[in-house]
Amino acid sequence: MKNLPLLFYLLLVALPISLMGQNLKNKDKNSYVLFSLNYESDAVFMGRNDSVRAPYLVPSLGFYDRSGFFADASLSYLTKSEESRIDLFLLTAGYQFNSKKLSGLLSGTKYFFSKDSYSIQSEIEGDLTATLGYDLSLFKISLTASSYFSSNSSTDFFGGIQLDKSIYALDDNFEITPTFNIFGGSQYFYQEYYTYNRLGNRKGKSNLQNPSINNSIAIKEVNQFNVLNLEISLPIQFQSNSFLFSITPHWAFPHSNATITTNEIILKEDLKNIFYWSGGISYWLNTKKRK
Repeated sequence: MKNLPLLFYLLLVALPISLMGQNLKNKDKNSYVLFSLNYESDAVFMGRNDSVRAPYLVPSLGFYDRSGFFADASLSYLTKSEESRIDLFLLTAGYQFNSKKLSGLLSGTKYFFSKDSYSIQSEIEGDLTATLGYDLSLFKISLTASSYFSSNSSTDFFGGIQLDKSIYALDDNFEITPTFNIFGGSQYFYQEYYTYNRLGNRKGKSNLQNPSINNSIAIKEVNQFNVLNLEISLPIQFQSNSFLFSITPHWAFPHSNATITTNEIILKEDLKNIFYWSGGISYWLNTKKRK
């Protein structure tokens, strides 16, 4: 909690600056194919990450129909020299809409992790997510609800609130969006991660010291709905013709330290704040024009 004053100070600074922003011009009324190549400095989920950093190079290909339906496929290539491999393959489909004030999204994603993955999400098999946003002029507020399905555990339910405001320049080709998020939910995904990675067996490797430890790991708060993460991010985008360049720094302030029990110890987790970032380049190709 010691970082909350800084967190809210940054939020209060970001929102007044965002009043300089202009209204979004709806320039894109076409169906299009989107090619992207992004870099993610670490795999972070709900303010948590592995003790070993997991940097990814992420190529993706998506089709976005002017009706709002879309489909996307991507893979995450782990760039660590000693463990370079395709660590994750994703398939996503859904529907999105945007009006002057209201926006929304409904999507489903299927996860295919490498058997050796140590990502914080490595036991998740799929998710369903719904988001509804409303532009209040001073800022946009969005509510998110999602369910995540794990391999050997119960389903996690998450909720989130996002506040953001887009600031435009250079004829709306440059956009910066100060963003603040609060996420909460259960921790079945985290119990699975601790079982098979952090305290149990690393994927594909045996635990010679205590081969049964992975059968006795439990998180006391696993089924409780708690605030898990407060996060500030600053997405920056620049558009040039059909190219989009982006970079986003993130500051995650995790909450609700887990109480982890095994057959030998009871451990109170020591969560630490995380800085990570992502960036990339995208190219879109219009396919159908709206008459």
